[in-house]
Amino acid sequence: MLLNNTDSRIAIVRGDITKLEVDAIINAANTSLLGGGGVDGAIHRAAGRDLLEECRQLRGCATGEAKITQGYKLPAKWVIHTVGPVWRGGDNREDELLARCYRSCLALTEPNEIKTIAFPGISTGAYGFPMERAASIAVTEVRQFLESNTSLERVIFVAFGEKAYNCYQQALL
Repeated sequence: MLLNNTDSRIAIVRGDITKLEVDAIINAANTSLLGGGGVDGAIHRAAGRDLLEECRQLRGCATGEAKITQGYKLPAKWVIHTVGPVWRGGDNREDELLARCYRSCLALTEPNEIKTIAFPGISTGAYGFPMERAASIAVTEVRQFLESNTSLERVIFVAFGEKAYNCYQQALL
């Protein structure tokens, strides 16, 4: 498969987002930003207590928005926290809110000199967003951003399992 310049800057990996050596990782957070289950809990555990202390000062985050903190004990310098929508059947602006998560995160890259970034499947765990639909939205938003932004060198979609990996691959076709 031939890749255009935009797609050559996108990768899919299977693994643990907390172990990636990138400038920033995305945390699929809850509105409190104070930790939770899944990716959120894993990031908070790996980063250490200082992340929780900084998150307390941010006073939460609205769905579709993003806030940035240091990475502390993570290999990543930054953690960008975003709150994805809870899936309620697809008729409650879920697609729009998920797309806004990606746009909000990507908007923080240039002012923070982020060249490499890794995304988990935002809202696809406990929030129940269908993986195929979420991967399609993620790839669309990242491609649109990369078309007009040359400072971001690499975007990595981190798939926790085989199904997620296959969904990202399909969305890139």
